Amino acid sequence: MTSYINHPLIKENSIESRLYQQILAGDVLKKGNTMVVAPTALGKTIVAILVAADRLYKVKNSKVLILAPSKPLAIQHEASFKEFLNLPCTSITGAVKTDERVTRWEESRIICATPQTVESDLLNGRYDLSSVSLIVFDECHHGVGSYSYVYLASRYVQESKFNLILGLTASPGSDKSKIKEVCQNLYIQNIVVKTEDDTDVRPYFNPVEIEWVRIKMSEALEKIKTNLDKALKIRLKALKNMGVINTVSVNKVDILNARGRIQGEIARTTNPNKDLFQAISILSAVINIQHAQELIETQGVATFNKYVARLRKKKTKAAKSLMWDDNFGRAVTLAKEAEKHGWEHPKLRELTKILKKELGSGDGQTKLQSKRFTDNDDDASSKIIVFTQYRDTLEMIHKKLEKEGIKSAKFFGQAAKDGEKGLTQKQQKAIIKSFRMGEYDVLLSTSVAEEGIDIPAVDLVILYEPVPSEVRMIQRRGRTGRKRTGRVKVLITNGTRDEGYYWASINKESRMKNQLIDPDVLEELNQSAVQRMEGEKKVKVLERPKQENDFPVVYADSREGNSKVIRHLTEMEMDVKVRSMAVADYQVSDEVAIERKTTKDFVDSIIDKRLFKQARELSEEFKKPLMILEGDDLYAGMVNANAIRGSIASIALDFGISIIPTRNAQDTAAMIKRIAIREQNGEQSPVQIRTDKKPVSLLEQQLFIVESLPNIGPVNAKNLLEHFGTVAGIINASEKELQEVEGIGKKTAENIRKVVDSKYLYFQKEIKEKRLL
Repeated sequence: MTSYINHPLIKENSIESRLYQQILAGDVLKKGNTMVVAPTALGKTIVAILVAADRLYKVKNSKVLILAPSKPLAIQHEASFKEFLNLPCTSITGAVKTDERVTRWEESRIICATPQTVESDLLNGRYDLSSVSLIVFDECHHGVGSYSYVYLASRYVQESKFNLILGLTASPGSDKSKIKEVCQNLYIQNIVVKTEDDTDVRPYFNPVEIEWVRIKMSEALEKIKTNLDKALKIRLKALKNMGVINTVSVNKVDILNARGRIQGEIARTTNPNKDLFQAISILSAVINIQHAQELIETQGVATFNKYVARLRKKKTKAAKSLMWDDNFGRAVTLAKEAEKHGWEHPKLRELTKILKKELGSGDGQTKLQSKRFTDNDDDASSKIIVFTQYRDTLEMIHKKLEKEGIKSAKFFGQAAKDGEKGLTQKQQKAIIKSFRMGEYDVLLSTSVAEEGIDIPAVDLVILYEPVPSEVRMIQRRGRTGRKRTGRVKVLITNGTRDEGYYWASINKESRMKNQLIDPDVLEELNQSAVQRMEGEKKVKVLERPKQENDFPVVYADSREGNSKVIRHLTEMEMDVKVRSMAVADYQVSDEVAIERKTTKDFVDSIIDKRLFKQARELSEEFKKPLMILEGDDLYAGMVNANAIRGSIASIALDFGISIIPTRNAQDTAAMIKRIAIREQNGEQSPVQIRTDKKPVSLLEQQLFIVESLPNIGPVNAKNLLEHFGTVAGIINASEKELQEVEGIGKKTAENIRKVVDSKYLYFQKEIKEKRLL
């Protein structure tokens, strides 16, 4: 007879009594901040619900915050907590308006949310974490780097009167340093590992059978690969002769490291040797070829051909050199012929064969349909998921299955790619619903369905290719075996990267498990977390004076919300006010505003010509404009160092903007604080924030028109206007007259005349169409 958990806040007969879940919950409540590592479908959410019920019952009027990395997962948690607990529960995501989010926070005891939304609300002072008695970090392996989990954990430890942290994950990673980072960032003091082999778990766990499906590469693909190998070998030999690499037996990581070294050497040299730029070009070509090899070995000719088409559009020397290369050219020709004749990767044929067998008809019904009609569980969508890394491969598989009469749905992310729009969350939800209701037999998915999507029990997961990440392999595998025995089939092409990637994931998973049960490792992680916890508690946010106007004020643009600078400012006893600002990223007085640029953004803004436009607006709006240049790798990219130096000189001399270097986001925050203290001098005068730009003057309009001409920047535009007096004078000037202006050479003059004199192409097209009519 089934027994159920009895608790004042848990709905009667709703949670089955499982000893291992109760022990896990008890460990969290007894030992403090804990990471629970357990396979998908083992009931980690139930553990969180048990801990939450205890905290909400014992800590009167407190709240529980459940954080999940995506909106669908947050909403899924909301449904689970509403199903089992007798307390007001809500969700807070970016889709909810700010006023409504505040209302939901105040009126609910259980809040399921996305971390970015909560971080934004905290930074804007909409609510705080002082009343939160438990915070749950779902998929807590995300708690690294600048991810919002890191800031929220720090803020929680400082603000909450009675904090407890619970991290949930199926896979924290195999790298000891990453596990340590997660534990440090989330203040984890205790790690509990549960596996399907544990005796108390085994009765509730459905085993997952994994089958390798060995596939031999076709002759057509072998020929393509042979030509790619030749193209690669020539370039690797060249790099070895140049002293860039020591051996031609290198992998992708080796090449990326070599490129980093060369870029660093270029950055450190005032006048870099031309050989260094040649080496960078060759290294870029090698990276392109290695990716092409991977596509041929693991994906197919259709995916390879789409990649080549994108490569052909690039204007870089590396891309052009490949298009001119005989070996690479032969590979491209062979791939086109193969696609024309339908000679795809053997994986596609094998995949189709497996799906036909699994969905084989019987009395008008497929096997899985028949199964669905006879099973008595609530989940009526036991089907098949096929995972693949690339959207191009997804499209190829979808077309093939459509021809074979197999109903499949494409499921991918929200980002647009090559002109194709991504799926909105609403569209994703509709596809999953259709899949659940039986409109599709197969869900074809990229990595987006690995985590954070509420996909029901699936009988079979097919991996079109293995991935070298143990985290992703565990997540993919976890999509089956929830209601009954699960199955996974992994398609592996013999003698290719497929084999290496599969073994890499297996070894990393094994290493992860060994580290998580190693007493020495656990002790080290525990000590590290305790030390950081003590350090955080020394400065309690709640101990600050209530009158925040005692602190220096800094206004931050709302677009800076995702930067770590605002986080650090809030930790430095600063009164941070987030506003929508028309000009600058930070403002500390009526006269002083600061534009913050990372080194990457600075270089990018040179390329897309944002830099000087922003500099002009900053200098015109404020009496004392400043620009912070953050980072120490300014010259590490592909842009010529002299172009970067010239831009810095122009910012300082032409626009009168002082440039302040900082090392990182924390250093930037410290610098902004120091500027604010100096500018405000202990006084709290109201600051007039620039929410709108000044009206565009006649001079600005003239400069804007002239700067739109080819190769004309702010300095040349000013010189042209001063020389000719009017915009019309520039437009009507001959090439010879244009060249009389300082900074305008023959080529620039030719390009200007070409733009001015050429007929409008649309007009020409319209005339041709009328003639045809």
